[in-house]
Amino acid sequence: MLAFILRRLVQALIVMITVAFIAFMLFQFVGDPVAILLGQDATPQQVAEMRAALGLDKPFVVQFWHFLVNAAQGEFGISLRQGAKVSRLIAERFPATLELSLVAAFIALVVGVPMGVYAALRRGTFMSQLFMTLSLLGVSLPTFLIGILLILVFSVTLGWFPSFGRGEVVQLGWWSTGLLTAKGWHHITLPAITLAIFQLTLIMRLVRAEMLEVLRTDYIKFARARGLTDRAIHFGHALKNTLVPVMTITGLQLGGLIAFAIITETVFQWPGMGLLFIQAVTFADIPVMAAYLCLIALIFVVINLVVDLLYFAVDPRLRVGGKAGGH
Repeated sequence: MLAFILRRLVQALIVMITVAFIAFMLFQFVGDPVAILLGQDATPQQVAEMRAALGLDKPFVVQFWHFLVNAAQGEFGISLRQGAKVSRLIAERFPATLELSLVAAFIALVVGVPMGVYAALRRGTFMSQLFMTLSLLGVSLPTFLIGILLILVFSVTLGWFPSFGRGEVVQLGWWSTGLLTAKGWHHITLPAITLAIFQLTLIMRLVRAEMLEVLRTDYIKFARARGLTDRAIHFGHALKNTLVPVMTITGLQLGGLIAFAIITETVFQWPGMGLLFIQAVTFADIPVMAAYLCLIALIFVVINLVVDLLYFAVDPRLRVGGKAGGH
């Protein structure tokens, strides 16, 4: 177990150093921060002083080392567009993105797993075929189109939900949350559904495929031969083993929800990190772009590590294999 964790930590460290190098290269090839800060009318002396202040006059290796040290402390400098510390901007926007992603993941799991189980156990029925057809639509339609359609129907035509913003939020220290207010839930409903639809259809199809595969295994046949009820077989044996790979995919998809909430946040003007990143790309705000890239990579690495450990704990075959390999 310890060797497994150490191996995963080393892999995570290599990934983060690689991503940090890619983020650092943004400063080298995406515009000149000195020119952006000082403008075109700056004198050569002002340019030289600014380059020295930013450490851009030092060798490449020294600059990268300083970037790594600062990034490890959560510091990425000053936003070129807003003139504020990037760490503060990220901290202000991160709660909105995380809450949106968690609510979307909850919707995808609560709706997707039962739909997948039903489609597997009642395959060939009208409802099962309807679920599969809807899942094809959910996979095929782009996220921005789903968001626009939801706004058109539920905001413009029916007037049930607001089409933009986060609504009323409550401050809990430095953390802001809209999940403790009615207006917050009112505003998050449409963005969360938009973000959840693709993940929901993916989970539904995965659960259905895994459930059908498990129902064909020998131990399920043996359970039927022992006279167990269908309920015990389907939910006590088949579903339990189906959820092992689903857990892995769902964990990784949570990172995907956080990373790819950009489109949903842009459509609904949701004040999260995705909207901040889009604005940073528009204005070539390199420190914000680098910070976003590193943060998303860190989220993926942490989620992947947690999923690996859960998978190791749930699946006894991995523990047996690890012990055998150790001996």
